[in-house]
This record gives sequence, C-alpha cells and structure tokens, in this order.
Amino acid sequence: MNFLSAIVDFAESRYDGEALHFKSSESPHWTSLSWQKFAEMTRKTSAALMHLGIKREDNVAIYAQNMPEWTISDLGIMCSNAVSVPIYATNTSDQAKYIIDEAEVRILFVGEEEQYQKALEIYSRDDSTLEKIIVYDSNVDINTPCAMYFDDFLKLGDGIPRERVKEVSASISENDLATIIYTSGTTGVPKGVMLTHKNFNVTARIHDLRLKIDQNNHSLAFLPLSHIFERAWSLYALYKGVGVSYLSDPKQIIETLKEVRPTMMCSVPRLYQKAYHTILAKIESSSKFKKALFHAAYKAGEEIAEHKRTNTDIPFLLKIKHTVLDTIVLKKIRNAFGGRLKFMPCAGAPLTAEITSFFHSIGMPLLIGYGLTETTATVTVFPDSGYEFGTVGLSMPEVKVKIGPDDEIWVQGDTVMKGYYKKPGETAKVMQDGWLKTGDAGSINASGILTITDRIKDLMKTSGGKYVAPQPVESLLTNDNFIENAILIGDDKPYVTALLVPNFEALKEYAHSINLKYHDLEELIKKSGIIELYEEKIEILQKSLANFEKVKKFRLLAHDFNMQLGELTPTLKIRREMILKNFTPLIEEMYAF
Repeated sequence: MNFLSAIVDFAESRYDGEALHFKSSESPHWTSLSWQKFAEMTRKTSAALMHLGIKREDNVAIYAQNMPEWTISDLGIMCSNAVSVPIYATNTSDQAKYIIDEAEVRILFVGEEEQYQKALEIYSRDDSTLEKIIVYDSNVDINTPCAMYFDDFLKLGDGIPRERVKEVSASISENDLATIIYTSGTTGVPKGVMLTHKNFNVTARIHDLRLKIDQNNHSLAFLPLSHIFERAWSLYALYKGVGVSYLSDPKQIIETLKEVRPTMMCSVPRLYQKAYHTILAKIESSSKFKKALFHAAYKAGEEIAEHKRTNTDIPFLLKIKHTVLDTIVLKKIRNAFGGRLKFMPCAGAPLTAEITSFFHSIGMPLLIGYGLTETTATVTVFPDSGYEFGTVGLSMPEVKVKIGPDDEIWVQGDTVMKGYYKKPGETAKVMQDGWLKTGDAGSINASGILTITDRIKDLMKTSGGKYVAPQPVESLLTNDNFIENAILIGDDKPYVTALLVPNFEALKEYAHSINLKYHDLEELIKKSGIIELYEEKIEILQKSLANFEKVKKFRLLAHDFNMQLGELTPTLKIRREMILKNFTPLIEEMYAF
C-alpha cells in the first residue's frame, strides 16, 4: 500500500460529502471542495510539476500558512515521486533561503503576500536556485515572469494524460524519499529530516491498529501543516475519509472551533493550559451557587472518567447524576470548543496530570502522546484504557521504545527517519544499531507506560553540582493562572532563577480588584504588591520540590516571548539559548550580590 496515493485514489472514487473546508479572503463564510475536486486538483498538480520538468526525488517547497492548496500541493508533489519540503509561513526570508538553498529547490509554492515578497527577495539573489514561484492567493499582485497563480499553474499539466500521472504515482517505491522536514530548531541550525514513503505507510497502518476513526468525524487543521504533527494527522484524517477544515490564523482558534465544531483536532498543550486557567478563573469569579454546581458536576465527571480509564462498569445512579449535571454544566464548557471534540491528540511539550485529568473529567479526553519529526510523529499515545495522567502513554504497535544511557529515550521501528539531509555526521550522532537517540530523558514503568523527564540538552547543573530538569518545574509554574510562560535559569549558577511571563488578563483583573493604579504593564509588574503576589504563588507552587530545584529569584516580563525575535519556534516551543541571550542583563541582575 502507498498511503499517500491511497488518499487520492479514495478521494477520486468518492461522490458524496466534502473533503476540504476553508474561508477565502473574499467571503466570511466557509466553503468546501468535494472529494472528487480535491483528487482532480491533486492529479493536476502532479501533471503540472511533470510539465515543468520535475523528476523523481527533486525537491519542491511549500511556504504557506494552512489552506487547502497546501495539502493539494503536498500530495501532488509526493504522488509525482518528487519530494515535498515544507517551510513555516512565519519563517524569515533568511530562514527560508537556508532551506531552499540546501535542498536546491527550483519550484516554490507560496501562500499570501508576505511569503510572496520573501520569495521574491530570495529569487533576486545571485546564488538562488529558485526558478518558479507559484502563488496560492489570487489577490497578490504578481509583477514578475518568475511567478504565476496556482490556478494557472494547474493548467500547465493539461497536456499530460491522466493515465501517465497515475502510472508515475503507482511506480513509487516505499524506499523513495517523500519529504524533507526541517526541524524548527530549538537549538542550532535546522536539520532536514528525510522521511520515506515507507515511513508514511507504516504510520498509517499502526494508527489503524490503535485508533478507531470513521467517516462521521471532522478534523480541524489548527497547528502549522509545516509541522509533522498536524501534517501527518490531517493526511491520516483524509485517508480515513474524514473532512478537514483549515485554519490559517491560529489566533482565531476559539471562534473557529465554534464555527467548525470539529470532532478531531491535534494540538500542543499550551491551548489547553490557557483554556484550563480561563475556565477556572470564570468559575472562581461566579456566585456560590454556580461554584457549588460546577464542583458537583466536575466530581461526577471525574468519577465517570476514572471508570473509563480503568475500564470498569459505571454505577447506574452515577450515570443518572452525571447525565443531569453534565447537561446543566459541563456541556456548556464543551460548547466553547464546538461541543463535539472526541479525538484530541496532544503532544509537543509537558502537560500536567492535573490539567489532563481536568479535561477528561469535563468530557474532553485528551490523547496525550509523544513523537518527533524523526519518527514520523507518534511514538507513544494514551491507550483506550489503563493510561496514567502525567505520562505520554504506550508505544504504538510495531514501534520499540527503550531507555538508554543517561535515561535517554531510544526508538526503533519503520517510522524512524532515513536520516538528516546532506548531514551524515549529524545522522550518525543520533543513530546507533538501528535505534534513534531522541535527546529526551524519560522512564518506562512495568506496564510499558512512558514518562518524559526533560530534554537532555536542557538539563542544568548548578555550580553546587546539583542537576535540575527545567521543564517539569516550568510546567509546575505555568500551572497557575497568573503565569503564562516561564523559563528556568541555573546552569553553572549558584541557584535557580526564572523569567516569568504573567497572564496579563488575570493580572490586570487582580490589579483592578485591589484598586491598584498603573500607567502600563512595565509599571504594573514592578509594583511591590504584584511582586509579593508572585512570591507567594511561587512559594506555594514549589512546595513539592527539593530545595536546590526551587526558584530563588525571578523577574516578571512585560511581554511574552516572541517568535519574530527567535525566542519561540513556530509551534510555540521555547528556544532557551535565544531567550538567555536576549535577556542577559536581566538574568545577570538576579545573580548580582
């Protein structure tokens, strides 16, 4: 089976329903493409690429935000036996140029004006390999012969017989390269992860063995398609006959959830962390009666969730009680997320057991998992029952996981990458006897359940010789509604400190409640009453930590970490080294005596 070709073959044979859903710039309403139209456009993409001389394992890049054309191009590239190279829509022109140059990309698909202008900048450089820029958004003013609109591009393949296009697709070997995905790079230079058609084929098969998904579902593509998590999930959804809606601006997630009402959506923990704190803050500010009603409903939901987790029978009276309270209270919370979510894969960063349990208890069971670009996404995920909150679940079928030296998680299986593109030395560093050394530390219990401890490279050693894993402590701190983001400092330092990004909405509400006057956030975070508030919260949050792990000093920031300044990856992971560099004076201040 060729998984990617199977998606197009299935779409071509389906006459009912809609495949791809989106909002165009011309209309506030959602529109759709039928399965057959989706298949037709994908075949035409393959044909047009052949017309332009793209051959087996030539690299073709996509530089765009989420939109139907992204998936159509992606599949069209890979089904023509070329190699799809995604570039984050938020990447700078220099970041995009690095990928385009190393992959020797001749043809580049771009989304909107921002990516088009950056592409032109790259094209204009003397050493550029770019020959043609294909623009998705027809509102972009194209003023150069090197560029053309996507609709015009599709017409280029009209002279190539459909049978020829299908013949090329059918000739793909499972060992042929399908994609090169450049890691967003929390440290160092991005590396191109090479994934083969076999990697995708096996990923689809093992998900079939673990998940039960039918065509009655609908998925929302919220994370960047440039990332393996969203891309693999959306492709798998289409493979299962599930329609996909595309969200181009992640900031509109709450409004979009209510409009689309998906049943499936993959996400990173930050969405649920923010939602958790928002929900609790609203409950805390409600009347005594509403608080009591919520806690009664939550308690019933918690008991139901525990019976599901342990796969035990639910008592009849509990069912009745939960049904009533769920209708009155919990259903209203779920409606804020569209009201229909039931497949919610979540990975990419730590999420506390408390928050995970909360969502299970309100009827939104998170499928916590773990994976890497190098493993074609999923390595482990919660099973149907027997999962443990605070862990990342059991390994997928046919995927082996073990703990190597220094508690490092090692992975083996046919979903593991071919290697890093043009970087054999880097590949050799992470591969040993067929095992991928992930760089993550963890442990596996007697039931085979994996717990992530931290990134090994992030492990800090204080000047006193004590090792501190920052991610668990940072996760603990951000478990408070008043802390939006946190980064620990302590490597080769006498004690641990932290930079904290407040939840500004919660902080402003608190300031208003105590009648605290201020002109701007810079002034607010320096108020003695605010600093004392955070000192009290941190002291409570850290009660369970060893003394050497505890934050001794902190500084509040007047703004969140910034993707444009290189402090966050496009999937909102912290770039620790860049933050330490950008905030050097503030950090040094915390260690001044």
